[in-house]
Amino acid sequence: KEELKPGASQLDHIRREAEKRYSQVFNMSGYAAPKLDKVRVGFIGLGGRGSAAVTRLSYLEGVEIKGLCDVIPEKAEAAKSRIKTSGHTPVVFSGSEDSWMELCRRDDIDLVYVATPWPLHAPMGIYAMDQGKHAALEVPAATTVEDCWKLVQTSEKNKKHCAILENCCYDFFELLTLNLARNGFFGEIIHGEGGYVHEIGESLFFRGKPGRSWRLGQNMSRNGNLYPTHGLGPIAQIMNINRGNRMEYLVSTSTKDFMMNDIAKRLSESEDYFKQFVDAPFRGNMNITTIKTVTGQTIMLQHDVTTPRPYSRLHLVSGTKGIAQKYPLPPRLADSHDGWFSEEKFKEIEEKYNPPIIAKMRELALKIGGHGGMDFLMDWRLIDCLRNGLPIDINVYDAASWSVVSPLSEWSVANRSTPVDIPDFTCGSWKSNIPHDISLTRGGTTGVRI
Repeated sequence: KEELKPGASQLDHIRREAEKRYSQVFNMSGYAAPKLDKVRVGFIGLGGRGSAAVTRLSYLEGVEIKGLCDVIPEKAEAAKSRIKTSGHTPVVFSGSEDSWMELCRRDDIDLVYVATPWPLHAPMGIYAMDQGKHAALEVPAATTVEDCWKLVQTSEKNKKHCAILENCCYDFFELLTLNLARNGFFGEIIHGEGGYVHEIGESLFFRGKPGRSWRLGQNMSRNGNLYPTHGLGPIAQIMNINRGNRMEYLVSTSTKDFMMNDIAKRLSESEDYFKQFVDAPFRGNMNITTIKTVTGQTIMLQHDVTTPRPYSRLHLVSGTKGIAQKYPLPPRLADSHDGWFSEEKFKEIEEKYNPPIIAKMRELALKIGGHGGMDFLMDWRLIDCLRNGLPIDINVYDAASWSVVSPLSEWSVANRSTPVDIPDFTCGSWKSNIPHDISLTRGGTTGVRI
């Protein structure tokens, strides 16, 4: 239990890494890799997230699933049954902790899709890019400042994309608010809020195989916003972070633990296995992190996975002319203090300002699914960009800057909410980088086999 308590030297390492300065080798923002008529995909990590992704990508034209890897052989084999169309010839990699490296080294794979435990995302993405592959990493893309920089440097060096699989950027309301911001509905953006409030306290104690309760370990050893990107990603896109704007510094605070030890005590009453977690050093239940951008905007993020609150991915955009909010209410828009727009007016705005990706793919997304369709939109858009040789929507600078909030929040919490600077992973190119294209004026050609 004592080993799970981060010491001062470990926390100081976070600050030292955040203060390092690097030079850009190549600007990946706006970079269009050579187009791929067929995207050959290898998957690492075939639990719930990974196996569902196998199904979604198997529906896409121009995709060939070539590799399936999981340290548990049964999961790797079972993923084959998740493939819904013909033309896929996946090789299974399993039985060893290093099987994933063999998948990355194959010369018949273009994209490595990583859905493993959090601390493995960055090492696997770095290795994949060094083997000449594009990488798509589940969230967060990295858990340390050092790995965030390594992802950036490796992507730039190899000119390989490193996409963070932030599905919330592709939810329908988040896409609508992004397009509304691009069209001036909010005026100047002043403030944004995002969050991940999802009560999974008891399920964190999932036993699985020995050593597999990795998410419980994260909540025992780290005190900060451990899962920031769901709330941050859509707001960062609206504020043009890394493309004309950047996050400058953050402050973070956490409550003490009011919940997890009680859960451990309750579970231990029926099974001795859980006694080891009684009086363990669990971290705070609620974390609040606030961010200031260089253009003067603020962002507030919440993280809470243990208290009995209704699920919320708070998405709030506030500007000089209007406001949008989803959670705890259904999606709402307004342009004055008189109250939210009527349902009829909301639908009028929705029909006028929904971006083309929704108009084109909404019904298919709802049919194929994945968190209401946003997972499918995310996968479809990534594959379509790779097949058409287009810049990807969410690049390595987004992966690094959104993910680095997690370790930086740990340092701030441990230092009485002292501000900490957020590294500029673009090394200054944010000043000239342009916002990503959501118009589908190019691309949008990838079909679906269903």
